[in-house]
Amino acid sequence: MTTNGAPVSPQLIRDWAQACADGLDDIRGEINELNIFPIPDSDTGSNMANTMSRAVASLDEVPADTGLSDTVRALADSAVSSARGNSGVILAQIFVGLADAVDLALAEQDPSFNRLFKSGLRLASLAARRAVSEPREGTVLTMLKVAAQTADDHVSASPADLVRAVAEDSAEALERTTEQMPELANAGVVDAGGRGFLVLADAMVAVVTGVSNKRRAYRGSAAGPGGLGGSDCSADGDTNFEVMYLLEGADAQQIAGLRDRLGELGDSVVIVGDSSDTLERFSVHVHTDEPGSAVEAGLDLGDVRDIRISCFVLDALNAAPGATEAPPRHKRAVIALVTGDGAEGLFTEAGASVVRADDGVCSDTLADAIRATDSAHVVVMGNGMISSQDLVEVGAKSRSTQRSVVFLPTMSMAQCLPALAVHDPGESADVDAFAMAEAAAATRWGSLVRSTGRMMTLAGTSEVGDILGLIGSDVLVIAHEQDEAATALLDLMLATGGEMVTILAGRDLDEETRQAIVEHFREHHRGIELEVHDAGQVGDLLQVGVE
Repeated sequence: MTTNGAPVSPQLIRDWAQACADGLDDIRGEINELNIFPIPDSDTGSNMANTMSRAVASLDEVPADTGLSDTVRALADSAVSSARGNSGVILAQIFVGLADAVDLALAEQDPSFNRLFKSGLRLASLAARRAVSEPREGTVLTMLKVAAQTADDHVSASPADLVRAVAEDSAEALERTTEQMPELANAGVVDAGGRGFLVLADAMVAVVTGVSNKRRAYRGSAAGPGGLGGSDCSADGDTNFEVMYLLEGADAQQIAGLRDRLGELGDSVVIVGDSSDTLERFSVHVHTDEPGSAVEAGLDLGDVRDIRISCFVLDALNAAPGATEAPPRHKRAVIALVTGDGAEGLFTEAGASVVRADDGVCSDTLADAIRATDSAHVVVMGNGMISSQDLVEVGAKSRSTQRSVVFLPTMSMAQCLPALAVHDPGESADVDAFAMAEAAAATRWGSLVRSTGRMMTLAGTSEVGDILGLIGSDVLVIAHEQDEAATALLDLMLATGGEMVTILAGRDLDEETRQAIVEHFREHHRGIELEVHDAGQVGDLLQVGVE
């Protein structure tokens, strides 16, 4: 906690920088998914996180007793020299603005928190806009402007109230970015760089007040990583490459000419200086189709180092899930979720890789099982043991450029067995999955369970301990005994016909009921094939499938 008039401690700056680095690293994936403008290359979160972590790491070399000015200047200079992407370059300007504000405040003998925070945001906003050749509203530049104005409006408040106001106004400004830029509106997302800046504002709230803000998860584009497609080196923008380098020895007056030259070669031109006292040093960024010419433009003015050239689509492909995996050894695999020892053996014998779900199953466990099949195409049957929301998460975790995953909507093990029966590894993946889905859909399924409470059903009111017969999810039979409920359920299910009945007997199905089922078939359902398997599941007394 700090007070309005008290000088800012260098340790507060260190704590804030570390909180920024931690926050950006935590949500780098979220920011990457929001990355639409200026190029949908899905790296804004990574660039901001890497830039911030490198800047914070540089403070390890700054002695703990170093004064405020030198501490902030070291942070700013490191951010500039290690900036990644245009988002990293703009991020660096926030610290350059703060460093300039510290020098100004010390010169005027007023290094209070509110003065530094207000002046730092104002100078950062101005520096960031100057660095960008063609500033656009609806970006982090807009949010910096809003934050600076809010800080000015609340400069007489307590530091806690000041930073909270800046964070909340920044959050509102982030929501408005979708309306301000057509590219964001078309994708239905907020600005990625702006989301990163909100992390910085929230980090200051946490450091000053000790209370962290909770933000919603901002959803990314449904177009996938970067929204890119095709095999050539192109993106949704007009250029193919991103070029970055550090330029030393150039005269500051020559930078305007460099900016114009890079503007002729491409777009998204950002040039910032690190305000070093020892030499002129600038971080240069441009999107272009002529990376060599962009580097030569810098060489004409001074020494160029730390050159980084990347192709947008190649970077997106390399970052895609599974891009670094070895090719799978197997062509096809089927995974079935089951409960019971008998069911595990039955489904394994039928050709499935089994995942036990006796105590439930989490998305990570199923995703690991999918990867463990080492197969190019995986069919998964959840059998009603995992929610559709969790299956969506499993798909996101397990699909890759090397692996496709198909989820068949089976709701019970009794539906899964007929699907496995038509599984043909020799067929094409699509044809095989369709045949399995068709077999599962054609299977009517039901179950017997013991009632655990009094409830209203389609068959009447059940009491605790009653045996309930379900077709699908509807209770259509209520009886006091297992055999009575089982035979009544089978009669209902076979009333519309059927050629084969498969029963998966649970652990608690009594022997009298098993015998009653067999005898009932002999007497009332001659000509219909019956199979009874000891699945051993807990919960369902039996599961039944009718084909």
